[in-house]
Amino acid sequence: MSSLRELLGGGDTRRRLIDDSLVVLDAEVATKGGISGMAIKGAYKLVKGISPGFLRQVVDHLMDDFLDGLDPIYQEAQTQGLAPGAHLTKNSSRVADALLSITDRRAKNAQNKVIQKTYDKLRSQAKKHVEAAVPRLGELFERHVPA
Repeated sequence: MSSLRELLGGGDTRRRLIDDSLVVLDAEVATKGGISGMAIKGAYKLVKGISPGFLRQVVDHLMDDFLDGLDPIYQEAQTQGLAPGAHLTKNSSRVADALLSITDRRAKNAQNKVIQKTYDKLRSQAKKHVEAAVPRLGELFERHVPA
């Protein structure tokens, strides 16, 4: 059985996945409300404003780790004959833990101290926001993972 990185990690497939991931990220940030939503939107604007294409570079840089982190859940879906997107959604807590373990490690080692401080400020609420984003992530998988 192919891994997610083998299926999605290269060439035009990777480019399309990154394009769609950025759309999902924009959509998720746009839905945030309240005080924490204002903080998220402000941080997102700050990150997007660092330089043209910076966010795309970040997503591209994280993609292999994200695909590897989600692969065990994807493999479960494959083994059980389940739709990958639905299985991700059903396991939103595990998905959030997998993705956040990657971003935690990366943020800790970030060269850019503004990014590191911004991440640290938002981290306490991150799991609930990532879990809320998993249905859109599941839809993303449904579009990109070969049937």
